[in-house]
Amino acid sequence: MLEVQFTEIVSLIKKSRSSAIKAVNKELIDLYWNIGEYINKRISNSDWGQSVVKQLANYLQRTEPELKGFSDKNLWRMKQFFETYQDLPKLSTLLREISWTNNLIILSRTKEINEKEFYLNICKTEKLSKRELERQISSSLFERTLIGNTKFSPLVRELHPNAENTFRDSYVFEFLNLPVPFNESELQKELLKQMKNLILELGKDFLFIGEEYKVEVGNSDFYIDLLFYHRGLQCLVAFELKADKFQPQHLGQLNFYLEALDRDVKKNHENPSIGILLCKDKDNQVVEYALSRSLSPTMVSEYKTQLPDKNLLQQKIHELFR
Repeated sequence: MLEVQFTEIVSLIKKSRSSAIKAVNKELIDLYWNIGEYINKRISNSDWGQSVVKQLANYLQRTEPELKGFSDKNLWRMKQFFETYQDLPKLSTLLREISWTNNLIILSRTKEINEKEFYLNICKTEKLSKRELERQISSSLFERTLIGNTKFSPLVRELHPNAENTFRDSYVFEFLNLPVPFNESELQKELLKQMKNLILELGKDFLFIGEEYKVEVGNSDFYIDLLFYHRGLQCLVAFELKADKFQPQHLGQLNFYLEALDRDVKKNHENPSIGILLCKDKDNQVVEYALSRSLSPTMVSEYKTQLPDKNLLQQKIHELFR
């Protein structure tokens, strides 16, 4: 009984600490915004020339040596920060909910404002660290999401209307150290070794349950390559790995696994399970034909073991939306 009460105290401490950190971060972003606005106005009104910002940095260093982070380079960043978002009040809250470091990464590594908004949202919802954010930008997550044309069976859309925002047409596993060529067993072992990176690529709502997850049907045992639970969709997600191109017959095995999961593993309050075939390559037309009459909530995605060419993706975006 006492341990339960002690746990409640710990929860209160953590909640208060989290609130304090958020408040401090908001004040810090407000400060940098206000400094950026002040410098912008002084320069716009021709009150200050370019050299004055350098003089300001030197003055702060000389008179307030305990203040850190106010070099002339950082002061220019604050000005750029204000100028980038000054006419976008809808992003005001988002900016103040992520760290200054992540704000700077998004500011310097993205171009269009819709791309910046995308990564601001991802940082907030998935609480990305600096390293994780840089990886997502390097893997062209924004471009892949925009282009994404994930192939679902009709039942997926019916049972899980939000699935389109959860799963991707293409995944990037550049963090794997695989021989060439590799088989499915080697792919599975490497993904397990790199589980933290795998979860980052899949999305942080995925909870790993197990590999070679056994389901018993009749007198036989069957093994699902990777089994996850998705918190948002509240369902089991079975991944089957293929080291080659998608073939229609791959779906039969996955459909069987989903039936076994829903009959024998799924809890009453959970939604029907989803199956994902992760293939090295796929022909979209073949996938569409194979899924059009599928009676199971399945989808087919491909994976790449190298970072995509961002320029090629952006070119494809312009072709699609021009």
